[in-house]
Amino acid sequence: MPTVPDRKAQALEIIRRLRGAYPGAHIALKFESDWELLVAVMLSAQTTDVTVNKVTADLFKKYRTVEDYAGADLAEFEQDIHSTGFFHNKAKHVIASAQKVLADYGGEVPAGMNELLTLPGVARKTANIVLGNAHPEAYAADPDAGIAVDTHVNRLSQRLGLAASKDSDKIERELLEVVPRDEWNKMTYLLIEHGRAVCDAKRPKCGECVLNDICPSAFKV
Repeated sequence: MPTVPDRKAQALEIIRRLRGAYPGAHIALKFESDWELLVAVMLSAQTTDVTVNKVTADLFKKYRTVEDYAGADLAEFEQDIHSTGFFHNKAKHVIASAQKVLADYGGEVPAGMNELLTLPGVARKTANIVLGNAHPEAYAADPDAGIAVDTHVNRLSQRLGLAASKDSDKIERELLEVVPRDEWNKMTYLLIEHGRAVCDAKRPKCGECVLNDICPSAFKV
């Protein structure tokens, strides 16, 4: 594993090149409020953003307020989100989170990492995404905030030599050592875009990759 200074230089060059390749990289989930963002991210576990956006197009019309979610019938809500997979736990967590947001946070999605982590079903990836997109100023100042590590970020961080671990929490800590803080939120979406377009899990297109000359895994995976 390269030393931290080497990895910092690698991270900066990766960011520079990916910013050029994907200037519009941003969250793909569709939402119109902090609460809708939280729901969409919770539903996105183990499924695609495309699927979530299809489901929430109807879901967000049916359930308009946090109170609507808090009072939702569990069995009915499970059917509403069925196609996202793992719908039993997702439905339970969304409804319970709505109830906690109402009871403990005055109906507003909290703008702090530690507070977000008190919500049922919310782990660091979800909290980082919500903070980075709904509360960028709070995210930038929160000492406990970090980088959202999804499957693409997990895979590419290892392939690009930015992380040695395969565990998402450990990968996040490794990335925080080498990625400038003002790039934390953007880094997630740059890696997601590149993972979708080029660095596929099974068949990476190394010959087309803007990073192939600095990627330790190029042509080896």
